[in-house]
Amino acid sequence: MALLVLSLSPPSLACSCLQRISSFGSIKACISTYTSTLSTSSSNLNPKVVVTRERGKNGKLINALDKHGINCLELPLIQHMQGPDLDRLSSVLSDTSFDWIVITSPEAGSVFLEAWKVAGTPNVKVGVVGAGTASVFEEVIESSQSLLDVAFMPSKATGKVLASELPKNGNKKCRVLYPASVKASNEIEEGLSSRGFEVMRLNTYTTEPVHHVDRMVLKQAVSAPVVAVASPSAVHAWVNIISDSERWSNSVVCIGETTASAAKRSGLRDVYYPTHPGLEGWVGSILEALRTHDHI
Repeated sequence: MALLVLSLSPPSLACSCLQRISSFGSIKACISTYTSTLSTSSSNLNPKVVVTRERGKNGKLINALDKHGINCLELPLIQHMQGPDLDRLSSVLSDTSFDWIVITSPEAGSVFLEAWKVAGTPNVKVGVVGAGTASVFEEVIESSQSLLDVAFMPSKATGKVLASELPKNGNKKCRVLYPASVKASNEIEEGLSSRGFEVMRLNTYTTEPVHHVDRMVLKQAVSAPVVAVASPSAVHAWVNIISDSERWSNSVVCIGETTASAAKRSGLRDVYYPTHPGLEGWVGSILEALRTHDHI
């Protein structure tokens, strides 16, 4: 009897059982613990939401959904890599003064902050595309004694609106540094340049699809009611790894409108996104998708 339990139980539980089996009562207790663990594990085999950001960056979304009793499966679809201009960023910040630094994604913000520190934390004024990107700067703002000022966020969280609304002081030459993904469109610099801004774009990072996805994990992911994506790159990676996007018809919940547009262009049909991007709005849209299809 004891051998049967040990051969089936997880290693940590088996070790616990070895220590406790000294009487028939202990064997019964061990079997009870094993049954409970097996039941818990079974419930986790059916996640409702697949989270797809780079590994280590899904925690906030997982925790927020857990508060609603929603199980998640982590399946990173992309990985961030160094861009060709990254090595220049810190020296540019040290040697050149800018009226604005324009940041349009959390990853661009994280990469910028590292270079800003290397440059000696110069005074900078930052414009961000939305609340999710702004959150990257919260901790630094509290400790930087106003050396970094997040001073602008557009009325709608898109690059096009940011470029049309970024404040400009009359006819004075206004210089903008735009650290961006290699894969970002030219929408920001073209929009700002048309308004008379002098824009320096530096391609500081890029995104690549992950090279390996475990087949068992992918099987679970395809069965989940919702896949949550935070960038057009993640959308493209998802479409590429599912065997037949025409037959896969579950919900995709995007962090914002730009990603949602990419999802629709890729042929995904059941697409949700919040009016105001950010964690709270993203969670709200995920809950809406689950409710719509009676999954909660």
